Amino acid sequence: MTRLSLRARLFLLLIVPLFMVAAVAAAARYVAAERLSQRLYDDTLLVVALTISRDVVISEGDILTENLLDELTQVLGDPVFYRITGPGGSFVTGYSNPPVLPNDADLTGAKPYFFDSISLGVPVRAVALREFISEPQFGGWVTVEVWQNVTQRADLSAQLLGQSLLLLGTLIATAALILWFGIQLGLKPLIDLREAISLRSADDLGPIRRWVPPELRSVVDTTNSLFHRLSQAFSIRDAFISDAAHQMRNPIAAIQSQAEAALTAPSEPVLRQRIAEVATSARAAGRLTNQLLSLERVRGRTLRSHFETIDLVALVSKRVRLFAETQFSRDVSVSFAVQGVPRPVTCDPVMVEEMLVNLLDNAAAYGLFPGGGLEVTLDYRATELRLTVQDDGPGIAPEYIGRIFDRFFRIESGHDSGCGLGLSIVADIAAAHTGGASCTSAGRGACFVICLPC
Repeated sequence: MTRLSLRARLFLLLIVPLFMVAAVAAAARYVAAERLSQRLYDDTLLVVALTISRDVVISEGDILTENLLDELTQVLGDPVFYRITGPGGSFVTGYSNPPVLPNDADLTGAKPYFFDSISLGVPVRAVALREFISEPQFGGWVTVEVWQNVTQRADLSAQLLGQSLLLLGTLIATAALILWFGIQLGLKPLIDLREAISLRSADDLGPIRRWVPPELRSVVDTTNSLFHRLSQAFSIRDAFISDAAHQMRNPIAAIQSQAEAALTAPSEPVLRQRIAEVATSARAAGRLTNQLLSLERVRGRTLRSHFETIDLVALVSKRVRLFAETQFSRDVSVSFAVQGVPRPVTCDPVMVEEMLVNLLDNAAAYGLFPGGGLEVTLDYRATELRLTVQDDGPGIAPEYIGRIFDRFFRIESGHDSGCGLGLSIVADIAAAHTGGASCTSAGRGACFVICLPC
């Protein structure tokens, strides 16, 4: 189904009720005018009946003169007929074929009785009344009947109807023109806003600062918010591409040089050694790629569509158990404890597990040595959940605490093979869950705390 434009919708919403009101008003005017004309015609017909009665009395029962009938016809517009009967129904004067009185006609007293009937096959309007006449020849109660064709009345009704329709048409046409131009003028700020946005270049994501009516302010604010989010997303994308290109350049160059060196190996042991170096560099490049992809998934995106209500204790205990198995050969003890009353947590389970893996890998690389230990704790509090990863390693120097979650930041160490993205991913995942990540180090060991709402 074709959708109407905003201009057409406004026009129809305004003109249709107006048309209905105008139609009702025109119909009411027509009915009132017709009733008024009916009453005026009936009053005139009654006056004619009384005039005929008086003229017949004066003429002692003679038929009306031709001049009087012509004058009455000119006054009423249609031919006039009459009949007068004396006491006992005796015919006095007039026409012998009057319209038949209805059965419920009440002529007692001097009150006139109006009715519609048919005379000689033609619709007529008639009035009948009784009068007491003191006259020797036909004195007593006489009945006067006067009727008239309704052609003039029908013409007047048609004229009134035409006037009502003309009034309605004029009103609707005038209102339609006023509404159309009014809507055009009222929508001009919206049209100007559309044209201003359409003239922008693809790179112009600055806020809209032009004046708009209050009704459009929310639309402009929402659009500006969208522009702001798009600008941030593009900035993050550009930064990601730049960082990825910069970070991938060195591993790829190392793999290339090591592979070329392997081609010129003088012996098989040297060849194996150089191929092992290629494999190590490839694994490092793969790890960097995975970290970059994880960072891109979290930064600038919402994870709400992936949220689930899960048992976080089961997820953390499973991952910690797997980590403990890998550290057993290094003589590193790993423990897991739960504080408070566990309850379901709504989160993105894949990202939360990724966050925990990065924390454990960071501890394995920097904080765990043979004979050391790692403690992982889930602390359920009233309004939040705290995930704590505490090692007993050398700790972190105070000057590095503020930068520990920055992208590509690495503390120099002889065994460092990381890419500086793990803790940045941890902070971004916590922020995506409207939580936070922090790090403390007092003398020996580092403690990472992740706060998540629950």
